[in-house]
Amino acid sequence: MQLAPAQLTEHLKRGLKSLYTLHGDEPLLVQEFADALRAAARLQGYTERTVHTVAGAHFDWSEVLASGGSLSLFADKQIVEVRIPSGKPGKDGSVALQQLAERAQGDDSTLTLVMLPRLDSATTKGAWFGALDSFGVTVKFEPIDRRTLPQWIAQRLQQQGQRVANGEEGQRTLQFFADRVEGNLLAAHQEIQKLALLYPATGDGILGFDQVENAVLNVARYDVFKLSEAVLGGHAIRAARMIDGLQSEGESEVLVHWALAEDIRSMKRVKDAIHAGRPMPMALRENRVWGAKEKLYERVLPGMSDAALAKLLDAAQKVDGIVKGLKQPDWPTSGWQSLHRLAGMVCEQCAAPSRASAGRAGPGGRG
Repeated sequence: MQLAPAQLTEHLKRGLKSLYTLHGDEPLLVQEFADALRAAARLQGYTERTVHTVAGAHFDWSEVLASGGSLSLFADKQIVEVRIPSGKPGKDGSVALQQLAERAQGDDSTLTLVMLPRLDSATTKGAWFGALDSFGVTVKFEPIDRRTLPQWIAQRLQQQGQRVANGEEGQRTLQFFADRVEGNLLAAHQEIQKLALLYPATGDGILGFDQVENAVLNVARYDVFKLSEAVLGGHAIRAARMIDGLQSEGESEVLVHWALAEDIRSMKRVKDAIHAGRPMPMALRENRVWGAKEKLYERVLPGMSDAALAKLLDAAQKVDGIVKGLKQPDWPTSGWQSLHRLAGMVCEQCAAPSRASAGRAGPGGRG
């Protein structure tokens, strides 16, 4: 049985199940969900708790199986937590987890909680995960992406009796906040809590832009693959900020260049396939473009000319040399400055379809 994180409150009203599996790459959300389960369990008499962290190929699964079948003299109910940081239980672990899942049926004395990182599709099709899903409740935690981060911040502020102003000012405040904490949800949570301490909710509880600007630290953490989405989306300012962030975090210039160049090469391959008569969905699948990038390619490629793509490919080749120590005429000698320029060129081309669409629609018109 699958459960969305937002459904927890309603789920708990109907009573606890005996087996839960939590998986995802947002430690804050996983921890909060697990804490809520533990609190509900304690209220229902689950007073004993054992924790097993699976580490290494020689982990003794017999201890996990034994703890699930025994209670101390001082407890009627218990929580057994199994944490698998690698997401790979191994052959013995696979068998043990299937046994735990089957044993959980009808066992009201033990609540088993299995905690995992983000899992790929192949892993979720394994027999052990299938057993956990069939006999218990599985909860998948999706990352809070940049697009939905301002709304998440607003909801968290509301929970502590605070909010931003209505209208454009409030949106500006939330966007600024999101820029400061992007990619670092735990730090975002801490910054939100700090605002509660600095500006206790009184009256209307409205936070001004200046208050947020003065209080919230720049704790953003950037991902080179998220940079790709920003560039393909034509978000030049965000892309520039992310490149600066990657540089300050010590990321490799070569890796950042690879991410940008691979998108340019991929767009060229898809474009060539379309010219050869392939429908765009087929061309995207054949070139392993899916998810968020698939939608971005569908928006960008129809309006991008072959000449523009050729220019981007040439620029990517030049920057490849620069980040490896070579000089190129009319280009910065700094690898990071060249990456800024390359990203800006891609952003300009990827933003063009949106500008063209807006132009066709006209002021107040329809596209």
